[in-house]
Amino acid sequence: MIPTRQILTPEDLSRFLESPACTELVDFITALNEAIVGVKTTDHIEDSPVIQKLLALLENIKQTNKDIPPLDTKSRFGNPAFRDFYDRCEAQLPSWLANIVPTENIEEVSKYAQECFGNRRRIDYGTGHELNFLAFLLCLYKLEVVQREDFRALVIHVFFRYIEIMRGLQLSYWLEPAGSQGVWGLDDFHFLPFLFGAGQLRTHKHLRPKSIHSEEILDEFSKDYMYFECVRFVNSIKTGSIRWHSPMIDDISGAKSWEKVNVGMFKMFRAEVIGKLPIMQHFMFGSLISFSGSSASDGTAHGEDPCEHDCGDHGHVYAFGQEFPDCCGIKVPSAAAAAAAEAQTDDGSLAKPRKVFARPIPFD
Repeated sequence: MIPTRQILTPEDLSRFLESPACTELVDFITALNEAIVGVKTTDHIEDSPVIQKLLALLENIKQTNKDIPPLDTKSRFGNPAFRDFYDRCEAQLPSWLANIVPTENIEEVSKYAQECFGNRRRIDYGTGHELNFLAFLLCLYKLEVVQREDFRALVIHVFFRYIEIMRGLQLSYWLEPAGSQGVWGLDDFHFLPFLFGAGQLRTHKHLRPKSIHSEEILDEFSKDYMYFECVRFVNSIKTGSIRWHSPMIDDISGAKSWEKVNVGMFKMFRAEVIGKLPIMQHFMFGSLISFSGSSASDGTAHGEDPCEHDCGDHGHVYAFGQEFPDCCGIKVPSAAAAAAAEAQTDDGSLAKPRKVFARPIPFD
């Protein structure tokens, strides 16, 4: 069964938030979070055969990125070579998943895996695409491909590896923040690595949320804790005080404990990610993650997102302050793109485009 869009109206979203599908998704993320409390990224964790296969799948994604270099363009917006990367992954995913997913479920599961890379047309990425990777993992759990004893490795090795690969895609193809300025992300793109990162630190006896303001602590502990790695990455492509370029992260650093941060992240995730129609109108449902919107019965649900600023026929909503045709957000070049542009040679070609945070851009 190919997943299709079901959340097309505010009423659909309200029904989804009270549905078993929503509860299932939140409970899955909660269980993953509990599995990594107090666990360092560098701790030794035994990988089961399925975890090894998932890591091999991600390695195929990384290799495809290497095989399709960005085009030499002068634009600071998304690099069109991403579409070639996307198409090749779409063609290869069924075969890559053949030794992981039962044959009858490959078509459905591969759809979630495909959606987690970003949007092909807009060449952007945001929290909705990140959510699709969690949906992909949830499908594997429901198919009993992944077991509860795999959850620790699923976060520490698989999900964190996915984030690392997405950073690579963002840097090489200059993926734009989905929506205006990456709305609803803690940085321009992500939410869940901050949530899981806070989970890792929840029982730490010495490090505190305010520790993110210490460059020495970020340098020393970013390899051990994803939250610090996320902050380090933001600082590497933006200059100036974190108070100005990432005010939400700065506000969170005032919390008294990592437990409060972790609990607050869950509340924020429900309100600002799965509770936002501009995000969830793109999410798809099938037989494994099942939900039927009120529009499904009249045939208006869509399996594809045809938007290329021709939005009158597919039920998009407008974020506050947007005007037609920017239903999917005003195009904004990523900070990584601007930083990479600083590394251009005199003839306009890119010098080492994958190493773009050697010279951070000014934020102000």
